Amino acid sequence: MRRVAVCLLLIILAGCGRYQYEDIIASQAESVRIGPLAVEEAPGRDSPSTAAEKISLAEAIRIALKNNPEQHMALARIQQAEAALLQSNAAFYPALGFYTEYTHADAPSVYLFKKIDQRELPPDANFNYPGELDNFETGVTGRLNLFNGGRDYLNRRMARTGLAISRLDRESVENGLIASVIGSYYDVLAAGEFIRISRESIATVQKELEMMRVRLRGGSALKSDVLSLEARLAHSQEELVQSRNRYQTALTALATLLGIDPSAELVLEQPDRLPAASFPQAYDRGLDYALAQRPDLKQMRTNVEKAAMAVDAARSEYLPRVDIQARYYLDDESMDYDTDRENWMTAVILNWDLFTGFSTRAAVNMASARLAETLAADRNARLSARMDVKTAYQNLEAAGARLEAARQSAASAEESLALVLKQFEGGSATITRYLQAELDRNRARIRATAAYYDRQKALAEIGRAVGYWAQAKGIEPEGLR
Repeated sequence: MRRVAVCLLLIILAGCGRYQYEDIIASQAESVRIGPLAVEEAPGRDSPSTAAEKISLAEAIRIALKNNPEQHMALARIQQAEAALLQSNAAFYPALGFYTEYTHADAPSVYLFKKIDQRELPPDANFNYPGELDNFETGVTGRLNLFNGGRDYLNRRMARTGLAISRLDRESVENGLIASVIGSYYDVLAAGEFIRISRESIATVQKELEMMRVRLRGGSALKSDVLSLEARLAHSQEELVQSRNRYQTALTALATLLGIDPSAELVLEQPDRLPAASFPQAYDRGLDYALAQRPDLKQMRTNVEKAAMAVDAARSEYLPRVDIQARYYLDDESMDYDTDRENWMTAVILNWDLFTGFSTRAAVNMASARLAETLAADRNARLSARMDVKTAYQNLEAAGARLEAARQSAASAEESLALVLKQFEGGSATITRYLQAELDRNRARIRATAAYYDRQKALAEIGRAVGYWAQAKGIEPEGLR
């Protein structure tokens, strides 16, 4: 007996050592992917396999949908809801059990009842002082609920509704994640364009500076002109450093959304068309689409249904519970069981709580208050969705207007610089005029680039606002337009 106790103690102590973070991560590594995924960990197109390999926007979305931790969290919530549904179904099946017990007693009631169950009660038993008893009892038990006010039925419906809510929650995560990946993808591309513009500006100023230094040595230029160009060159180099920093920051943000190492070197393809999306063109149609398709609004409506079920489940506590129970068992003082001495019993039991200190009323009031809260949250969600959709369409309209103006400005600035450059090289324009024209050209190009990608992101935001990305489940390369 002592050896058994020591072994049990060792098993318990060994189990306690497994509740360390590192041990949990190691034990769950096969079934659950936890933490940032290294670039090499997911071959194929689930993650970029090499630092030099380009990934498209559609591929970036697929990688994010597979690797992003929020996706894993949403999937785990679905699995919990599935388990809760399975647990609720158990109430409709009989509960079966097996037991074995040992009894040693000198209580008259215990002695008499156990001896009777052994079918070995002595005919001359002294009911006041029967003596000591040893008894082993082994048997099986069964229990099945016949009626409990509909609580089991409501609990199963609530579990099914909870599973639907968890699946809608995952769709909501996907909807926001895809829009975030598209926006971050375009942020990286925009930052890369800013780097290119800064490099071209440096090359242009560097060329003019070299020519000016030659003219200075020939006596046809002023020292101040050279200093002005050198200052402009330093400013362009500073802009290049800032553009590179913005690029790395945007790249880190994208890698984080993809669920891979933030230090991974990603090379993105330049899409020449927008993600495929059958977005309604007008706000009114977009709003109708959003109210019908947004997963968070569907989730709120389902929450209302579940809250109403919870009210009825609380009210069912006023009703009785009826169970049927059965037991088959054998008794003997030395476990020498004989089926000729078997015992069985069945019973139908009714339990009805007539007074519970008003706890049932309190539970009903609480469930009713939660229903009222859920209804208010549903109304608030619909109002927020209306504002979200309206803002998204307004931003798209504004982004389109900015893009048109920025392109016209960039074209005018480019033409102006070309004219001023000819005048400057011919000596009819000052260095100040040239530097201003060159600066205006660069700023106009940056504004045009930013406006272009802002419009791309505005389109992605409309997709999120109306709930399109939850239905699309990503985009295909051939679906770009």
